Amino acid sequence: MPDGEQLGILPIHEALRAARERGLDLVEVAPQAKPPVCKIMDYSKWKYDQAKKLKEAKKKQRTQDVKEIKMRPSIDEHDFNVKARACERFLTDGDKVKATIMFRGRELAHIEIGQKVLERLLERVKEICVVERPPRIEGRNMIMVLAPSARKPEPDEER
Repeated sequence: MPDGEQLGILPIHEALRAARERGLDLVEVAPQAKPPVCKIMDYSKWKYDQAKKLKEAKKKQRTQDVKEIKMRPSIDEHDFNVKARACERFLTDGDKVKATIMFRGRELAHIEIGQKVLERLLERVKEICVVERPPRIEGRNMIMVLAPSARKPEPDEER
């Protein structure tokens, strides 16, 4: 019934008649139950409501992107701060961050310098992220992946 009142167990022809009298449809909502459960309702309105709920649920879903921040081991202080602020923004927006240190030529002999740059970055954003993949050399790059933490920073904690 539209008002939620139950009619009990009815033969199919009586249920269809009751639905027609009210100008509504007989809709099977639980076919696996014994006996099958049906409702008297406006089927097109129900379908519209279901589509609307699905659309709302889709709107609330958010895909998590991976943003990349590229730096060099000899990065200047100001440039580092710009990259760190971008990293903070990406993490607070809910995106993962792939921090990459690019080595050229003989710089590969001093990977500890690149390691220190990534540690500095992690120190700066540790309140708003978790390390998904620790720093690791891949070819001529050192890569670290950060994911946003579940805890949101308080407004006075933000820089």
